Parts: sequence; C-alpha cells; structure tokens
Amino acid sequence: MNIIFSMPLLALAAIMASCSSAPYSIEHEDNPWADDYADVAMPDSMDAWGTYNVHDPSLRKVGDYYYMYSTDAVYMPRRPHGKWPKTGFLQMRRSADLVNWDFLGWAFDSIPGEGAKWVADNNGGRGPGNIWAPYMIPAPDGKTFRIYYCLSAFGKPTSAISLAEAPSPEGPWEHKGIVVRTNAETPMNAIDPSVAIDAEGRYWMHYGSYFGGLYCVELDPATGLAKTEGDLGHLVCRRADYVRGNLEAPEIIYVPEQGRYYYFGSYDPLMTTYNVRAARGDKAEGPFNDFFGKEISDTTSNFPILTAPYRFSEHVGWAGTGHCGVVTDGEGRYFMAHQGRLAPSYQMMDLHLREMFFTPDGWPVVSPERYAGTPAQVFADKDMAGDWEIIRVIEPEAKKDAMPEPSSDGKRDPLDGKCNLSIPLSLMADGSTDGDWKWEFDPETQLLSLKSDNEEISGLIVHQGHDWELEQRTILATGLDSRGRSVWAKRVK
Repeated sequence: MNIIFSMPLLALAAIMASCSSAPYSIEHEDNPWADDYADVAMPDSMDAWGTYNVHDPSLRKVGDYYYMYSTDAVYMPRRPHGKWPKTGFLQMRRSADLVNWDFLGWAFDSIPGEGAKWVADNNGGRGPGNIWAPYMIPAPDGKTFRIYYCLSAFGKPTSAISLAEAPSPEGPWEHKGIVVRTNAETPMNAIDPSVAIDAEGRYWMHYGSYFGGLYCVELDPATGLAKTEGDLGHLVCRRADYVRGNLEAPEIIYVPEQGRYYYFGSYDPLMTTYNVRAARGDKAEGPFNDFFGKEISDTTSNFPILTAPYRFSEHVGWAGTGHCGVVTDGEGRYFMAHQGRLAPSYQMMDLHLREMFFTPDGWPVVSPERYAGTPAQVFADKDMAGDWEIIRVIEPEAKKDAMPEPSSDGKRDPLDGKCNLSIPLSLMADGSTDGDWKWEFDPETQLLSLKSDNEEISGLIVHQGHDWELEQRTILATGLDSRGRSVWAKRVK
C-alpha cells in the first residue's frame, strides 16, 4: 500500500515529474477565505458563515456533498441593533469540495423537550440554554438519517444525549428519544457523542468528558437508541487531573487500508491549549492503545499528539485546535476538521480542515496547513532544497483558566508563550542544512527524513498544499518524531 496516493496516480505523476528538469516553483495563491470574520460574525450575516462560527464540527459524506454539523456557538463583537434575527439550534453546512461551505441554517428551532426536562429536573429547575456537539449517521435502511446531540447543565455532569431522525441530511429533524442520561450520581457525563459501526454491523456510541472520562455503549441499529435501556457503557479513556487535564470529544473511525479502528480525542481547555491525540485498536468498542502501547483507559497522557496551538511566521497564531471530526471521500483519502480560535481574541472560531495521512507505522498525522483543494504532486530530491519553517507540535502546559481575556492590542502572544512556534531551517542541495540537521528524501515513497547527532525524524510525508500564512502553493510535510509528537514543515522559499 502506498501511504499517499493510489498506485496508478503515483505512477502517472512520477512519469510527468521525470519529464521536467526544473525544480519546484512556489506560486502565489489567494486564500479561499479570510481568518478574521468580525465583519460577518453576527446573525444578520449568517449567509456568509460558511467556515465561520464553527465549534465541535462533525462531518459525513452523503452522495455528492459533505455535510457538517456543529454546536451553535457564535462570536458576537457587538450587540445587535434592532430586532435579533431568527436563529435556532445546531448549525448545518454543506460542501461539494471541502473548501467552500454553504450555511444551511439550524437543525432545530427550539430545544427538544424530553432532554431539556431531564436536565432541568436534575439541575434545580434550570434547563439547558443550547444544544451541543451533534453527530450525524445514516440509518441502516439508507433512507433515514440520524443526528445525535447533547443537552447539558454547563460545568456539571447533568446531561442527556438524544436522537432525532430525518429523511434528508438537511432535515427536518424529529426527536426520537434519549440514548443515555447522566447526573451528579453517575461517573460519566453524557456529552460529545460519535458512532462507529464494526465489521459485524454492531453500532457503538462513544461519548463523555472530564467528568469521569470517555465511555462506549452499544446501540440498537433498528432504533438508534441504547441496545439495553439504561446501559451507560464501559470506560474507554480517562485522565488523572480533570481540572487541568480536560478530556472529551471522542471520534472513532475504521480505516480499511490500515485494518484498524482509530480513536481521536481532545485534551485540555477548549479555548486555549486544546489539542487532538490519537490511539488505535482492533475493535470499535476498544480497547485502544497509544503510540507507546499504553491502553488509554489507564494512563494520564496519551500520544501521538496531532494538533496543538501553533503559529507560523507572518500570522498571529491559533489556539483551541481541538474537538475533531474525521471524514473520508470514499476513495481512500481522509480529512480531519476541528475548530481553530484566532489569536489573540480567542472568540473567533474558524473551521480548520486538514488532510490526514498515515505514517509507515500506521499512525495518523495531519497536514500542517488547512486544505484548500490543492491538487496532488509528486516531488524529486531537488524540490526539497529551499527555506523551510518547522513546528514541533508538543503539548503545551494546560491552563486552568479556560476562558482567558482577549488581547485588546492584538499583539500579545496567543498563549502567553505556550504556543508552538515555527523555526526556520534551510535545506541545501547537498543534503546539509544551515543548522545541525542533515536531510534525505526518498522519491519513491515521498518521505523526508531529518537527522542530527542527537535525533532522527524519519518518514515525514511530503505533499503539495496551500500556505495560508504566505498565500502560496508550496511543499508541505508532516509526521511523528520518536516521542509521538507531530512534526510540521512547509517550504517558504
């Protein structure tokens, strides 16, 4: 198996590349959309929300379209003037290319009553003010679509995950029942659902948060509800310190090319040091083991780490890079979507959608840059020579304060020095660099390796992509170091 392209495309691209003696040329390419969306953030500009106000995204391809669902979180830089535009609950979007998204509106015009009553009855009469973290999946009949969503008392384990169905991914959605419900007496929190189907056709819903960890419960495929009424499932993942070590938003996918189920979870506070980590296993319901072979139900920190707050040069940087959804195009390509909070305001929530690859050892990694529809390209040794920026994506120290005050001058470091910053590195044509590293590139596998006296980083997956900071088409690379931390690189000149 080739880790990047199907064999016919690779062979064709290699022939085309061999016909050209000129090295790769970086070209200007406009960004598909701006990062700062303050001018269209308010509900009276909702038609322009394609990639804006995206929080807790989940994705599914149905026919020719990708559908995305997200929590109804909105950045409001000012108070609205006049009558507040009519809005609803749970945002819906649609895209044909994973780059340009149409905002379709809201799944519900009111909060469904059954789950709201559970929360109110267990929260001193105070019901939920919003609906969180939707997840859509087709029903077994192929004609009905199910959306799972959660209602919660903020900051408490008093929650309910409910189910609604519709004849279309765009609705209209009809409430069908509560799947799991939790309160102060249960060891888990019923939020952030996702559903995986195993090889035997069994349905497994993963859910949970820092209140007790992540759990998995089997569903009845016929109804979409819990197979056994009242069953809350079994523990899948936990951490020791849930004050600074937040844990939530499980996503499990099966990758047939790898023959494994992959777990993705989000760690640490959502507005600051939010980051995505992965594990893998042989069953959809777990157990899952991390980069070092540790079972994630019995450890305090897991690797590999795929995303974390970062800043390339010529940009203010991104915080809150977590709560991911993963989607496939059905032809062997995978993409991860997650929120990114634009520093230093932290309140703007942009969609970050990155292509996902798998290392030679079968671990998922994501592109250092957001996907912009850039076509695939095969490279030669000579294309690597140039000026690069590299980010070592390490986990920042978790901040207890999950709701920091925005910077008023726009100059403060996005995470008070805890952001992953890029460093420059020039790759010379002879395999040396302007630092302590030497580099090698394998044209057959399209893998780049860096080696110093103290460390070797091998198997960086090279691919063509869009540089959002410098607005140009360029060469990108992504992979893991020996400690299970992502390494991101892009050629800037």
